[in-house]
Amino acid sequence: MSAPLPAPSPSSSASSASSAESVIVTRLRAAGCVFAEDEARLLISTAATPDDLAAMVDRRVGGLPLEHVLGWAEFCGLRIAVDPGVFVPRRRTEFLVRQAAATALAAAFAGPGAVVVDLCCGSGALGAALAGILDRAELHAADIDPAAVRCARRNVAAVGGRVYEGDLYGPLPAALLGRVDVLLANVPYVPTEEVGLLPPEARIHEARVALDGGADGLDVLRRVTAEAPRWLAPGGSLLVETSEHQAARAVETVAGSGLIPRVARSDELYATVVVGTMPAP
Repeated sequence: MSAPLPAPSPSSSASSASSAESVIVTRLRAAGCVFAEDEARLLISTAATPDDLAAMVDRRVGGLPLEHVLGWAEFCGLRIAVDPGVFVPRRRTEFLVRQAAATALAAAFAGPGAVVVDLCCGSGALGAALAGILDRAELHAADIDPAAVRCARRNVAAVGGRVYEGDLYGPLPAALLGRVDVLLANVPYVPTEEVGLLPPEARIHEARVALDGGADGLDVLRRVTAEAPRWLAPGGSLLVETSEHQAARAVETVAGSGLIPRVARSDELYATVVVGTMPAP
């Protein structure tokens, strides 16, 4: 009988792991992944088995967004579940959440009694993050995409919120009329003709309804803004993300609905947020 093979030493195990990571990094870099080293570490730490890791690397090399491969995205310090086809929350949108939190605190809406609505919620990342900051506020979220709703229900359940399927305000309970303190609306704002210019990860693997904002990119924003005064509480605010060159028209739209507009910008995150506040009586 042959003698058993000796167990690998810690140094040889480390060398093998390093070699495997190097191979993965090379494959990711060849596929055009700019942050190949970071992605390799995330894939390795997430995979349950070597076979899982190999399959995940293949999917990533094939062009699937990293977050869809991992099954989650980091957002505002949270691990948000993101299913295939669901819009991946962008890091720049953390600025919208921070603005919403600051607006709620300034208006004394912070705490369990604050009513938060997250329209076009996608994965539910924004509402979940804000509710956590505001000490588990009363959270309602809605999206027209069934896949997004299924995903959001997992994320929003963690903060005790509810998710509805339907077009904008349509599925929300009528009891929320005039009671919403913070209305988040990360609406699609890419002009239709520019959707084709988006990176393949977005235009191929994310729902078009989460990207296409109509001819000038502001169609959904106009619909959200027109109805916002019916839902906002006195002193409550609507917050929408938009591009820098769309901000002036977005402000006109917000002001035209009777809300008091302001613009907040983050050079660091390249983010622009338009805030419209409901006048107090």
